[in-house]
Formats: sequence, structure tokens, C-alpha cells
Amino acid sequence: MAIAGNGRGPGALVLMGFAGAYAAIETAWSLQEAGYRVAAFERRGERSALRRVPHVELHEVTAPEHDARRTVEDVDALIRSRRPAAYLPLDDAAVWLAGRLDRTDVVFAGPTGSGVEYALDKDLQIRAARDAGLHVPATRIVDSVTEVALPEAEYPVVVKPSRALHCVDGRLVRPTGRVAADAAELANVADDEWYPPLLIQPFVHGTGEGLFGQATADGVVGWSAHRRIRMVNPQGSASSACASQPVDAALLQPAERFLRQIGWRGLFMLEFLRDRDGTPWFMELNGRVWGSLALARRRGFEYPSWTVGAALDGGFAAAVPERPPELVCRHLGMELVHLAFVLRGPPSTALDEWPRFWPAMRDVVRVRRGERLYNWKRSQPDVLLADTAKMLRVYLGRTIGGRR
Repeated sequence: MAIAGNGRGPGALVLMGFAGAYAAIETAWSLQEAGYRVAAFERRGERSALRRVPHVELHEVTAPEHDARRTVEDVDALIRSRRPAAYLPLDDAAVWLAGRLDRTDVVFAGPTGSGVEYALDKDLQIRAARDAGLHVPATRIVDSVTEVALPEAEYPVVVKPSRALHCVDGRLVRPTGRVAADAAELANVADDEWYPPLLIQPFVHGTGEGLFGQATADGVVGWSAHRRIRMVNPQGSASSACASQPVDAALLQPAERFLRQIGWRGLFMLEFLRDRDGTPWFMELNGRVWGSLALARRRGFEYPSWTVGAALDGGFAAAVPERPPELVCRHLGMELVHLAFVLRGPPSTALDEWPRFWPAMRDVVRVRRGERLYNWKRSQPDVLLADTAKMLRVYLGRTIGGRR
């Protein structure tokens, strides 16, 4: 890698966070294999599996869910003391932090300025996506579930917060969406903790797809795509198993127009839901590394190191693979948690395609030729073990305890 000057060449330090993010381990490997040194910040007391990756500096900071202002101060102090060349956000909280770190001595290899708002606000995203010519579900913007009065024919619907994060009483809160099959189910979720504005959209049956790339001043390079095979929570969540697929050429022009309109630079994931008629409906933009990064990396798409390289060197050129292999990639811990969600059953009657347990069990335990695992490296087998154990501790307590 040729990155010139100011401590930005091989061996430059990249600060990333939060260390507990789904893609933290794969991102660290991507950066290390490109010649960078890696430091990461994690929520105090979290003990992430990233600790098992050799040669990664781990620094504890206040969890933003406890005291967001203190988190900003802690990360700011960390940047002053460690003087990294670049800051790479791994999750939405780290994107939020980037919008509040007023520093000129570090390069932000991720969204800044208005890009932070686009990364965290689905309302802004769907407006821009519609203007760019992407298919966007009919969307109502409301302040409260109680003010929604829909005709029966418009159900089922999805209720989701517009913003990925809210700062409430000095703490970051991450609200989640709900599916409602009818007015009665919608009324049942009215007492949940909602933060306006809210988006009301029709519930679409379909297959989740991701469209990925590296946005540069000259356009997007390194397009790739995948489809979800299974999600941790079948209602909708990160994928526990996904498969590569050819890039849909019909999406490229409007997707690139969307990114250009919002001034996006660096890695991205555009999430779609392809319905039974084949229409790809735009769901959201992920403005940081995504949970299924392992699949892209196994195919040669090193989006994290490409993003850092481009941020540090205007002349950087990504080494895009010419014939990437077609693969399936699975997360061992998430696959096991998927079974726990399946066993609990659907929270809404609208989820009429909920998997049956024994077929789901068969699919999870069956290993097919050509499949790969997230967070697996032959020279570091304990990383996968630590990550799987951490995933089970975090998610099974929520699932068994009734939290969704």
C-alpha cells in the first residue's frame, strides 16, 4: 500500500469503534492485512471478543447508553493521546460520535457533517432514495402511534423510528421497529417506548438484499451484492447466513445517483427488500461497516482498508477482484440465536412465513461445500470461540427473557 506522508503510510494507526460491533473482528483483520496498526475503543466492562485478536489495542470508554457526553470526552481524549491517523466507525453510535468530535488532527474515514445525519436518519434516506429513482415503500411520517388511523386494507404495517439513535436524558437510546397485522396489534405497541418521528410503511414479504461498494469522487468502485438466507430474528435483523449474488445492473444508476446526491464517500451498504414480484424496495443506507462484512472479505472486497486508504491518500486505488468467488457465509453464534428466536415464535400474526423449528434446525446444522464462517481465521481459532460465546451470552438472555 502506498500512502504518503504525515504518519499515514504502512504502520499508521487506525482507531475504530465500538469494539463490540458485529464487524469489528473482520474489520481489524482487513486493516491489519493492509499494513495498518489497529486500536479500538469499547464500552467499559464489555470485554468484547476483539480482545482475542492479536496486536489490537483496546481502550475502554464510557458507554454512550450511560453518559453520551462523557463518551465524547473519553474518545476525544483517546484521540489526543494516541494520535491515530484515521477514525473508522463500526456502528451507529460511533457514527454519532463522529458528528460530535471536533478534531482536525485525525482523518474521519466515515461520514462527517451532513453525512452523519443521512447515516442515522431513515426519513432523509428515503427522501433522497425516492428522488434518485429507487423504489421506496409508501411512507407516513407520524409523531405517535396513537395518531395512526389506517383502513384495514393497508395492514399489515411496519412501525419504525426515523432515527437510528436518540439522545434521551444524556444517554443514547436505540429504538427498534415493530410489525402490526391489524389495528389491535398496532394499539398493543402504542405503549412501547417510541421516539418521534416514526415511519409507517407497508409490511413487504420478500428477501433481504445488500448492495455494497466504495464511493469515491469519481464514482463507485467495487460493487458487490448478497442476499440473506437467514436472519438472527426472522422478524428482521442482521443476517446469520447470507449468499453472494450478481449485482443487479438496474440498481446501479439510481444507487450511484442517490450516493452522489447526498455527497457520500467511503464504504456503504444499501439494504433492499425484494418482493415476490421482483421489485427491490429500498430500506436503508448503512453508513458504517455491516455485520455480514465477512462475506465481502472472503470474496476479496476489503471495504474497511479501502475506505481508510482512500481517506488518507487521494491517489489510492482499491484492488477490486476481477472474478470474486460465489460463496455462502454464516455466523455460528447468530445461527444458534436464530434457532432460539424461531422457537419463541412470531410476535405478530403478520409474520405468517415464520420458520418452523425442525426445518430451521436442519438448515443450521447442515454444512455445505463452499460455506465460510464469519470471524474465522485458521491461525486464530480462539477468536471464533470467544465471539460465539459472547453472542450467546448477549442474545440468549434477551430472547429467553422475552426481549425482542
